[in-house]
Amino acid sequence: MQTQKARVFSGIQPTGNIHLGNYLGAVKNWVDRQDSYENIFCVVNSHAITIPQDPKTLKEKTYDLCAMLLACGIDPKKSTLFIQSQVQEHTSLAWLLTCITPMGDLSRMTQFKDKSQKNPKSIFAGLFNYPNLMSADILLYKAKFVPVGEDQKQHIELARDTAMRFNRDYGEIFVVPEPLIMQEGARIMGLDDPTKKMSKSSSDKPNHSIALIDEPDVILKKIKKATTDSEGIIAFDKERAGVFNLLTIYQCFCKQDKVSIEAEFSGKGYGILKERVAEAVIEGLRPIREMYSKLIMEQDYLHKILEEGTQNAQAIASATYKEAKEKMGLI
Repeated sequence: MQTQKARVFSGIQPTGNIHLGNYLGAVKNWVDRQDSYENIFCVVNSHAITIPQDPKTLKEKTYDLCAMLLACGIDPKKSTLFIQSQVQEHTSLAWLLTCITPMGDLSRMTQFKDKSQKNPKSIFAGLFNYPNLMSADILLYKAKFVPVGEDQKQHIELARDTAMRFNRDYGEIFVVPEPLIMQEGARIMGLDDPTKKMSKSSSDKPNHSIALIDEPDVILKKIKKATTDSEGIIAFDKERAGVFNLLTIYQCFCKQDKVSIEAEFSGKGYGILKERVAEAVIEGLRPIREMYSKLIMEQDYLHKILEEGTQNAQAIASATYKEAKEKMGLI
C-alpha cells in the first residue's frame, strides 16, 4: 500500500533578482526534496504590490522568476508551479481570514514594524494585512509543511493560530501547518555586511548579493570584495560573521563536512578562500544560468507549464475556499 506524501507549500516574490541566498536558503531545498513531498510552489506576485510596483516590470519579473525556478530544477512532473494572481481564491480566502484575525496579531509582525518605521509616510493597508494573504496561501492547499528560514517562523505561527481559530469557531477545515526549517545554508548573509541577511531589497548595494544570473567575472569580483576580518584564521566561527558566511556558501556547494573544509584551508589565506568560494559558486550556478537563458526564450513552453500548474492549484484551492466560505455562512 502506497503511503500518501505530505503536502508542502512555499512561495517567493518576483521582486528584484533572485540571489544566492534565495537559492541556497530556499529554492535548492525545494528542488532536493521534490521526491519526498507533494509540492506546491507559487510565485507570489500579489504580495509584491504591498509596495508600489511598475506594472510592466512586475509582469516581466514574474515570468522571469518562473523560468528561473524551472532552471533551478523545479520539475513540473513532481511539483506544481503557478502564479498566485491566477488563482483568485488566494485573495478571497485572505478576506475571510482578515475578518477573524485580531489587529494586534498583525501589528506585531516584524516585517510590518520594520518597513513602517523605514517609510512611515508610504505605508499602505496591504502591508499591514499581507500576513493574512500569506496564511491564505498556505491554508488554501492544506499544506502540512512550509519550508522557511528561521526569520519566517513568525508568519507560520500566525497561519497556525489562524487555522486553529477557524477550526475552533467554524469547524475543522484547515490543516495546522508546521515549519520545515533547514539548518545548513538556511541563512546566507550579505557579502558586504555579513551581519545582515542577503536581500533582494538591497539592489542599491552592488556588492551585497550574488544574483543567479550574474556572469562568472561579476561573481568573482563580488566575492573578492566580501567582508572578512583581520584574524586570518579560516574556521566555522559564528562570531566572525564574514568568514563564517563564505565557508557556509562553500559548504553548500562542495557538500563536505566542516572538519574537512577547515582542514582544506588550514594555513591558507583569505585570498585562497575567496577564490575557491568563487569557483564553487560559478560552477554550481553555471547549469542554472544556461538553462535559464534557454527557458526565457521558450515562452510557449513556459506558459504551458504555468497553465498546467494553475489548473492543478485551482482544483485544490476552489474546493477549500468553497468549504471555508460555506462554514462562515456565505452563499
